[in-house]
Amino acid sequence: MDALDMKLGDLTNTSSHSGTYAEIIKTLSLVDPDYDTLFLKKVYSDIVCLFKGEYPGYRASHTKYHNLEHTCSVILATARLIHGLHVQGQIFSPRVIELGLVAALFHDTGLIQTKKERGGTGAQYTIGHEKRSIAFMGKYLTASGFSAEDITDCGHIIMCTTLTLPLTEIPFRSDEIRLMGKVLGSADLIAQMADRNYLEKLPLLFMEFKEARMSGFETPGELFKNTGKFYHSVVKARLAEEMDNVSSAALFHFKKRWDIDRDLYAESITNNMKYMKKIRKDCAENFDCLLKKIRRK
Repeated sequence: MDALDMKLGDLTNTSSHSGTYAEIIKTLSLVDPDYDTLFLKKVYSDIVCLFKGEYPGYRASHTKYHNLEHTCSVILATARLIHGLHVQGQIFSPRVIELGLVAALFHDTGLIQTKKERGGTGAQYTIGHEKRSIAFMGKYLTASGFSAEDITDCGHIIMCTTLTLPLTEIPFRSDEIRLMGKVLGSADLIAQMADRNYLEKLPLLFMEFKEARMSGFETPGELFKNTGKFYHSVVKARLAEEMDNVSSAALFHFKKRWDIDRDLYAESITNNMKYMKKIRKDCAENFDCLLKKIRRK
């Protein structure tokens, strides 16, 4: 396929956790050919087992939107932004790269229930799930011999995925950790909103919001109606202001890795928002019409 015709989803199938891992490793090799991936391989494998219900003490993931594919897409976006920044001259230490990737893998684990937590799907923990994710990460890294400082830094990176939390409220110990937090915070947003199936997955996100009893999303139609506004007034502002436009580093990754001189994340998000605007105009308030339109071939 010609580079001009390539789209984000053509590069890596994030529904394949093995294929995604292979691309992450390839991307890291462009940052540091000698990067030690031994621990990353173990954590990645354990997180896959966790989502599948094969990790001791935990149930399988039952949230349909924030699932294994989402986590795979976020860690891949994290690796891509790290590489894009590297191309621009921003060199992260191997330690901080590892903490950033580990944070990406753990960032939504707070939505997964323990064996003792039987009610609901885990989506009821949506508000505040980052604290649960950090707690689980802390136990895991402690058992793996990581220092208290490493665990604190990794927790601060995960906190950057809290959409309503200003980064000024996170007590980063270094500018390098702050920047890695911006990488993950950006990756979490662009990975999901650039997904080719983002619009099709919105009903699944609504079900999670409903279980979490989040206000402002009383019907699926309201979620569709507010998605464009959410992107333009919340997501774009957070990416540009709180995250200092770190997501723009994706352009340098795609150019160097794939010889594609376009930011495929930004391009895909724009296409999703344009299509959302079109189908809302075509369907007005008819939710059944919206459902049919979002199932694109």
